[in-house]
Amino acid sequence: MLNSKIDSMKDDIISNTRKLIQIPSVLTTSENRLEPFGKNCADALDYLLELGNKLGFRTKNLDGYCGYIEFGEGKELVGIIGHLDVVPAGENWKFPPFSATVLDGKIYGRGAIDDKGPVIASLYAMKAVMDTCQVQKRVRLIVGLNEENDWKCINYYKRHEEAPTIGFSPDADFPCIYAEKALLNAHFSQEIVQDTISIAEVCDNNNAINVVPKYCKIKLNISDNQKCNEYILTLKNLVENHNYSIEIIQEISNSISIISHGIAAHSAHPDLGDNAISKAIVILYEFLEKYNIDIPIISYFYQFINTQYNGENLEIYCEDESGKLTFNVSQIYFKDGTLQISSNIRIPVNTSIIAIKNKINSTASTHNVNIDYSGEKSALYINPDSELVTTLCNIFNTTTGLNEKPIAIGGATYARAFDNCISFGANMPGEKDMCHQIDEFISIDNLILSSKIYAKAIYELAK
Repeated sequence: MLNSKIDSMKDDIISNTRKLIQIPSVLTTSENRLEPFGKNCADALDYLLELGNKLGFRTKNLDGYCGYIEFGEGKELVGIIGHLDVVPAGENWKFPPFSATVLDGKIYGRGAIDDKGPVIASLYAMKAVMDTCQVQKRVRLIVGLNEENDWKCINYYKRHEEAPTIGFSPDADFPCIYAEKALLNAHFSQEIVQDTISIAEVCDNNNAINVVPKYCKIKLNISDNQKCNEYILTLKNLVENHNYSIEIIQEISNSISIISHGIAAHSAHPDLGDNAISKAIVILYEFLEKYNIDIPIISYFYQFINTQYNGENLEIYCEDESGKLTFNVSQIYFKDGTLQISSNIRIPVNTSIIAIKNKINSTASTHNVNIDYSGEKSALYINPDSELVTTLCNIFNTTTGLNEKPIAIGGATYARAFDNCISFGANMPGEKDMCHQIDEFISIDNLILSSKIYAKAIYELAK
């Protein structure tokens, strides 16, 4: 009954997923206090709440920070927690990133899988349950607008509304997630003493801190113009030795630019991307070393990068059932003589954040590097044998005919904002995770299948 109901709404699910993707809900600023994350994020929330009203649900906008869509009665609350904001799209897409182009059974667009498609799938799953089943609890779809940055939206919700009794976040992988690594952003900075070769400017095209950067430009000033040709040849040889996608360009007589190109990916999976900043730092360090010039912060990061983000030689390496520590060099900028490099760190669930901070602080002090931290989020862990995990995993396997086991991830979802919640879909096992990547998409078959899975999960949790 639930499956046939969702099949009857397939065209609406596709249409409203596309319309939501077409709203470019990237974080911006606004003078309107009811648009704390910018007009586009507010428009995305308004669109979803209006759709919820049309479908017969109760809705509420919480001062532009977040909102919810609800049905049912009862003291207990089943929560489905998603988000409508997206990371910047970047360049070089096959199609305009907010066009929601449909081709070969896929909907392309920023937010298609993270998290607009799964949110729409969840909404129509709620509709199917509301129209065909009897439940004994309230079911509430909670949507935030600041998940990709500071989680101010979900924190606002927690200050003003009740927490779910039980629930899931449709913002990760099937069959379900029982553990999520801890998160930490580390901002390293140092005032640079300029030499005969000096840093003039750097640029990362405003890369988001939770994305593997696909572009980096470091511009150098050369005090001795006669050595420019020698320096250019040295840099090109270093690039060739590493087989990096890096251009070495002399823009004016005393200026050389290192322009690095990479592949974007979610920083929870840095191995799926190609880090443009890391490659540029490697070339810059080896170039400076050849000419006996030391920029300590560059030397410090070179050590991280040369161990492929795990920091083994800096003694911060750790690994457990949730995976190994990852260290994504995300952002770089240079202002008023100070170079800052920011990294997104994902820490295995059995290692404390403070332990990693202490080790980083210790190693950074030897290079006179200053550190500030932000975005700290504790790990999530729910026993894989718990009723919630086994129920959701069994629903997925029964619906798909698979035999998958619950997994641990490096990503951070709203599941960790509440007790007794885990992340649940919508990436399918064995399929490439397109979250934060160029040409992000969701297949229409998976979109509809996800809605059917969510409907069964909602019914089981709320019956």
